[in-house]
Amino acid sequence: MIDAALIKECADPSLKPAIVEQFVMAAGSADPLAVTVKSGGRLILVPKAASAEEAMAMVRQYAGRAVVRVGLTQFPAGVGVKEPTDLKPELIDACENLRKGTAIFAKVLRIVAKWYGNPTSKDVFPQIFEDAVYAWKTGEFEGVSVFQAEDPGIPVEAPQQSDEARPAEEVDGEEATPIDVQPETVKDVGRAGIRIDLSRIDGQQ
Repeated sequence: MIDAALIKECADPSLKPAIVEQFVMAAGSADPLAVTVKSGGRLILVPKAASAEEAMAMVRQYAGRAVVRVGLTQFPAGVGVKEPTDLKPELIDACENLRKGTAIFAKVLRIVAKWYGNPTSKDVFPQIFEDAVYAWKTGEFEGVSVFQAEDPGIPVEAPQQSDEARPAEEVDGEEATPIDVQPETVKDVGRAGIRIDLSRIDGQQ
């Protein structure tokens, strides 16, 4: 389990601690030096890094030739980087990795929530969360490259506010109420591969 103090200090403030914890459990690693390499959909076995230097050496070795994920959030090492030499040791730092990873995951959540029509029901959030984790792992959602996609900017949930106290927010002329999540309702996303089409519910297109 990720340290609560680390979440408070480093995680993106737009995500509640419970969501950050579930995200790291579902898509990340308990080891801040963890490096995962995949090529052609297949996992490449790499030695366990004993130091930040070893971890960064592996990242630079495979970056550009394979999909490399790093650290607590299994952050995609190639995002925003043109050359392997541009990769910085901050990727391995637990706080910086959590900061970058949760910031991008928050964007992915917003992308998925927008696709669902920004529903206000808590019952829908577990499915949105599963889809967001699946998108984080694959890099895509409904044909969109989520790491390069524009941020919709629509809040998915507002920290430290109850549902009764938080007013609906106007976004582009539409109301969008942030959604919370109950950690115990989040399913094992390792089985997430089939998404449910809710487009016909409530007259959504």
